[in-house]
Amino acid sequence: MKSALSTAHKSTTSISFQDFKEITKHRLSLSVVFSAIAGYLLGATQVEWLALLLLGFGGYCMVGASNAFNQVIERKEDAIMDRTRNRPIPAGRMSIQTALIIASVLTVLGIVSLYILNPKTAFFGALSIVLYTCAYTPLKKVSPLAVFVGAIPGAIPFMLGWVAATNDFDIEPGTLFMIQFFWQFPHFWALGWMLDDDYKKAGFKMLPTGKKNKGTLIQIIMYTLWMIVVSLVPALGITGRLHLSIGGAVLIGVLGMI
Repeated sequence: MKSALSTAHKSTTSISFQDFKEITKHRLSLSVVFSAIAGYLLGATQVEWLALLLLGFGGYCMVGASNAFNQVIERKEDAIMDRTRNRPIPAGRMSIQTALIIASVLTVLGIVSLYILNPKTAFFGALSIVLYTCAYTPLKKVSPLAVFVGAIPGAIPFMLGWVAATNDFDIEPGTLFMIQFFWQFPHFWALGWMLDDDYKKAGFKMLPTGKKNKGTLIQIIMYTLWMIVVSLVPALGITGRLHLSIGGAVLIGVLGMI
């Protein structure tokens, strides 16, 4: 592990496209872009393709930056865990400096792209980076409350799309936020359950009770039920323009799970 980490301190003159995808977690970033675009299409009265491109590009940059910053901060823990030890930094394929440059450039590009849409979109995008990097990431080794904090930036993309389309934050984007917010808990805890031993090696406190027990299972079920309930709210006609049929509400619930 020490040799890999020491290698990561060396300057890197070039990186592979595969390592760029890994440092930005491209699959996760693309799924977030999909959620943001879904939110945009729900809020837009008329689709503007330039706005969609800016949202997609800016959204990818913001998520990619968050992931890169995260991998810099957690490089020692990543070297310990089986599922992450082959990431670019702990494997020695990318220097810390290179990863920081990538994260910084993506942050600037993301904020600028989202600001062109409107300042509110840029604000929420920047907020997601700050919360993910400066709050959620360090809190993972301190308390299971990290999952609650991490659920906030994780729930922003769906809402971000609506704000990008309308330049407004009201009950509609708030509802989209809550759908994805409640989904984060069963998502994180299911991963925490499957990877409990690996997480514990790195000192991460991911499960709500700290153990794979009945208490954790009950909380996973409860938050799943809350997510379903919130997904049905648009069908009740109390969410302004976000007024959907039961079928549409179920679709929103599914999109919120991506």
